[in-house]
Amino acid sequence: MTNIRLIARLDIKGPNIIKGTHLEGLRVIGDPNFYAKKYYQDGIDEFLYMDTVASLYQRNSLTEIIQKAVKDVFVPITVGGGIRSVENAQEILRSGADKIAINTEATKRPELVTEISRQFGAQCVVLSIEAKKQPGGYWEVYTDNGRERTGLDVIEWAKRGEELGAGEILLTSIDQEGTRKGFDIPLVEQVTNTVSVPVIASGGMGNVDDLVAAVKEGGASAIAMADILHFNRMRIDEIRTDVSNNGINLREL
Repeated sequence: MTNIRLIARLDIKGPNIIKGTHLEGLRVIGDPNFYAKKYYQDGIDEFLYMDTVASLYQRNSLTEIIQKAVKDVFVPITVGGGIRSVENAQEILRSGADKIAINTEATKRPELVTEISRQFGAQCVVLSIEAKKQPGGYWEVYTDNGRERTGLDVIEWAKRGEELGAGEILLTSIDQEGTRKGFDIPLVEQVTNTVSVPVIASGGMGNVDDLVAAVKEGGASAIAMADILHFNRMRIDEIRTDVSNNGINLREL
């Protein structure tokens, strides 16, 4: 088993971290820089910053936040939301980010994945997929922070994303997000069985058992967590200890 990465997910609206349920009912958490420094000191492996209203306003507003963050944290940072061109991606990378996450624009213009991958390398490109289970038993891709349907099948889109040049998949279950009821394991498993690139499981972590299931049963390479950290239900060092005790190798600090 490869070393599993623990990722703090910071969903941003304006100047604040926010947190909701099913990507709705948002609650203000606080200053991103304060939480970034705290999570870094506690031993997080990576950060994921998502501008939750970027696609709505057709821009990413995280440049200043990232520029502040990289002065205090020294682990990889992925930034997503509102990235519509190679130029947008370049601006985010220049601000200090290591990777770009793209969702909405990729569903409209899939060649954007290839353009960014060719310009900066596949390791910089994360295909962000917001998945919602449908009555027929399949998962549909949503965009705009869970607001818009695309008609795309999640499993087929993940496979195509890898073919287009994505080096990683961020897989968020809209159904589980914010519920503390665990990850959608069948979803994670189907995607990891379809692609060869790393898959980040996001949405639903209530406790360490959920993380263990996402890794051991779902095959996830990384876990994105928010609620469990933001509401002080567990510290990162506690999570690391419990995960290691379950026989899962973590990235060394």
